[in-house]
Amino acid sequence: MTTITRSTCCYCGVGCGVLIESEGEQIVGVSGDPAHPANWGRLCTKGLSLAKSVQSPIGRAMYPELRTSRSEARQRVDWDSALDAVADRFAGIIEEHGPDSVAFYVSGQLLTEDYYVFNKLAKGLIGTNNIDTNSRLCMSSAVTAYKMALGADGPPTCYEDLELAQTLLFAGSNMAYAHPVLFRRLEAAKAANPDIKWIVIDPRRTDTAAMADLHLQIQPGTDVALFHGMLHHILWEGLADTAFIEVHTSGFAELKARVRQYTPKMVAELCGVLEADLLQAAEWFGRSPAALSLYCMGLNQSSHGTDKNLALINLHLATGQIGKPGSGPFSLTGQHNAMGGREVGGMATMLAAHRDIANPQHRAEVAQFWGVDAVSGKPGLPAVAMFDAIKAGQIKAVWIVCTNPAHSLPDLPNVRQALEMAEFVVVQDAFAHTDTTAFADVLLPASSWGEKEGTVTNSERRISRVRAAVQPLGEAKSDSWIALQVAQRMGARLKPEHPGLFFFDSPEAIFNEHRALTVGRDLDIGGLSYALLEASPQQWPYPQGASTGQARRYSNGVFATDSGRAKFTAVDYLPVAEPTNSRFPFHLLTGRLRDQWHGMSRTGRLPQLFAHSPEPSLEMNPVDAERRNLKVGDLLRISSKRGSLILPLALSADLVSGCVFTAMHWSGQFLNSSGSNEIASSATDDKSFQPELKHAAVRIEKVELPWVLLAARKGDVLALHAAVQPLLKSCSYASISLQGRDEPVLVLRAAAKMLPEGLLEKLFAALDLYPNHDVLEYHDARRGLLKRVGWQEDQLTGFVLAGDTQGGEALLEQLIAGNPWQGPRLNAFSPKKLGNTPRDPVICNCINIRESAIRAEVALGADVAGLKAKLGCGSVCGSCVPELSRMCNQAIKA
Repeated sequence: MTTITRSTCCYCGVGCGVLIESEGEQIVGVSGDPAHPANWGRLCTKGLSLAKSVQSPIGRAMYPELRTSRSEARQRVDWDSALDAVADRFAGIIEEHGPDSVAFYVSGQLLTEDYYVFNKLAKGLIGTNNIDTNSRLCMSSAVTAYKMALGADGPPTCYEDLELAQTLLFAGSNMAYAHPVLFRRLEAAKAANPDIKWIVIDPRRTDTAAMADLHLQIQPGTDVALFHGMLHHILWEGLADTAFIEVHTSGFAELKARVRQYTPKMVAELCGVLEADLLQAAEWFGRSPAALSLYCMGLNQSSHGTDKNLALINLHLATGQIGKPGSGPFSLTGQHNAMGGREVGGMATMLAAHRDIANPQHRAEVAQFWGVDAVSGKPGLPAVAMFDAIKAGQIKAVWIVCTNPAHSLPDLPNVRQALEMAEFVVVQDAFAHTDTTAFADVLLPASSWGEKEGTVTNSERRISRVRAAVQPLGEAKSDSWIALQVAQRMGARLKPEHPGLFFFDSPEAIFNEHRALTVGRDLDIGGLSYALLEASPQQWPYPQGASTGQARRYSNGVFATDSGRAKFTAVDYLPVAEPTNSRFPFHLLTGRLRDQWHGMSRTGRLPQLFAHSPEPSLEMNPVDAERRNLKVGDLLRISSKRGSLILPLALSADLVSGCVFTAMHWSGQFLNSSGSNEIASSATDDKSFQPELKHAAVRIEKVELPWVLLAARKGDVLALHAAVQPLLKSCSYASISLQGRDEPVLVLRAAAKMLPEGLLEKLFAALDLYPNHDVLEYHDARRGLLKRVGWQEDQLTGFVLAGDTQGGEALLEQLIAGNPWQGPRLNAFSPKKLGNTPRDPVICNCINIRESAIRAEVALGADVAGLKAKLGCGSVCGSCVPELSRMCNQAIKA
């Protein structure tokens, strides 16, 4: 019997409602919830594949593990032993070194109830503000700017504004990839009204930029100058809303004087765009009846991210484009509950319900509510500084929850040193193998999506219920249960006079305490309850007595500042933290892939999500590659002041000369390094403390690694991955990907100066490719070649090509396709017999439509509608529609 459970997607901040199908204790399917106002039944490729991501227990953290010394491996223990160990070590360190000697690093993937308990544990019981979150890495500049300009955190907009806007300004957001469900709404609105203008500001020509009416392909980091240049023109042409400025804002005179020097001509030269394009953007924005800006990591992940946010908000305030339908500055949240974490104060620089640590009254309110003597007024350490303090020995113990800092923080060599030097590291995660779990003294297994109860808040301030469809795997427990158990143990030792701090009997009880703390605040949810949220997700504020949440904030022109006026902030343009120079001449940009998520601990379990972008690469403009005599597939060392990594070259005309790009997802579970953050700068914004993860100055050098390997094997790819991943570090370059659909395949690519000792024997064992009657081997010791190919009846099952990979791509295509083997088996060792099969990428993941089929139809004159009708691509989730549009437009221009 199939049971349907209403819940919420666990990926991005769109907050899509889902219907989970389960049979017994197995999740068997997922679909979009047609009643949920965030998505009305739509899901992207990642959301549609959620059920498959939880169907295998391989790789899940199933039981607690503990080690008593760093020289030992962790051993399985019972929950009481693990919880006692965490409580005893933390309490002992606190008693010896004080409350600020410990820290918590948590995640926007937690539920609000989880976040609340950890915040109370750190700030209420222990007395430290050393609790920060990976949301610091993505949204803190937006938070800081909202507070500085508008007086409070939280977008003043709602999803309805997507359809109502007449001008849309995308700034540092490849929304087609990062928030595809919302992008579908924009596509539909523009199809219904082609007069809607899209302006995209991005150093890359992304799929979002390719669909724009105007793409401002600026030099990295010049956003503030661009916004000032637009405002200069708006003021010069009399497009400002002087009445709004006079009545509802402050600080305009200083800003007007500041932007006077940012003439469009000067700004255009600085940004690397045409002056006419800058003026066109300013005209469209300034004259629009409803202008909406949509922005994300490209603005936030910068050493001047807050200034970029403020300069954009200045445009809205100067034109009165805020608080009315279809207008406003809309920060698109990266994680599904980064907003909820901010609401409960789950960051080092804030307290519950948008209170400030620096405000004595706010601290007193929280202390009184919790029934503790005081809340510390000493600011906690934000993410980057926290790990610096761990390395320096100031923080002795750290508890890491539902995040992977050994992959996601900048300057990873420094982070690894910090984790190695910490006296005690606790990692709480649903997955046993991340780059961070290797450092754990205690591994606490947490429940995952489909196994949790609580709430999350999406980008439009809408709170949704998260419901469990099945029981957690193995001995895993919910994040809040784990935190409560440790808190009760620590409380009995540290604060026995406060025995009732952590005796919640359900997630609903936690929510009710959080709700009570918000009453009277800007995010007042005193009128909400689990019962109400069971019926329908609601936006905040939702005070007692309300019948609905507030969709749009500041519609009355009264802002959350002391004066009730929004504040203009006169910031100056400052360059990126690391300008390029003769030693490091390239701008390295980082970003997302369409179908992967963060460090791929979940999406990396599914071969179909690799289909669109199966291998890591460094993208470079073809002219830059030609100048350096580089060709596709060459292995390149990318180096910064902090370290280096090796990636194969891919060519892309979407980049201007001098810029290179790589995706941020590839971690040490799929690469022989931890990815792009090996070389990322740890420079941070001095207001938001957000690091500049989007940009680093690098140099590029071709590396000669003559020994090469290509290996692939059908089977249980998660089990194969677990067996092969430990071998990655033995090579100078190595990557793993999962490919195929019905019969998935693990693919390993590697290179080194010479054959690593013992590698092949370990690889044959991991892939179960031993010589027998169904395995053929070719060995040429003189030339250093060893090729081994396996079959089962007439089906190819796997191969290893070591020393020479010619013909390997054709073998791989044959293995993935699953067609019967044709001709003599010895042809597997003959590149000429195999032929040269170029890769044919999958464009539509939902129904597995490849690029060649699409281009054939486009050549016959098909448009996007025709492709949907003939091939079906773009007709399920729509994530591929921007790429289909680009392919059709390229054909028209050709």
